[in-house]
Amino acid sequence: MRLDKITIVVDDYDRAIAFFTGALGFELAEDSPSLTNDGRPKRWAVVRPPGAQTGILLAQADVHRQAAAVGNQAGGRVGFFLRVDDFEAARARLLAAGAAFLTEPRDEPYGRVAVFADPWGNKWDLLG
Repeated sequence: MRLDKITIVVDDYDRAIAFFTGALGFELAEDSPSLTNDGRPKRWAVVRPPGAQTGILLAQADVHRQAAAVGNQAGGRVGFFLRVDDFEAARARLLAAGAAFLTEPRDEPYGRVAVFADPWGNKWDLLG
């Protein structure tokens, strides 16, 4: 058993793909035309860290209820945790891409950590 994918609701497929592949260095695993359950067009866009099996399905909001969830996937809490080998390099790449860091880096028993917000406002722990 393994976790295959999680979904993040975004406002625009291309903007989301650019953030995940550019700022985070993820791979675009799939970007295919698809249909919603009721037959409307959408895309099946999956990104994942290099070498990972688990991916993130980027789902563009297409109804009001979904749009309300953009940037609030975890109800204002940190909902995503990205562990990297080189914390400072990853932080510099995120800063250069315009990511908003909400905390200064600090050392915890589980490693170096700083909270950043993705372009939609979802909170992430950057862990090194």
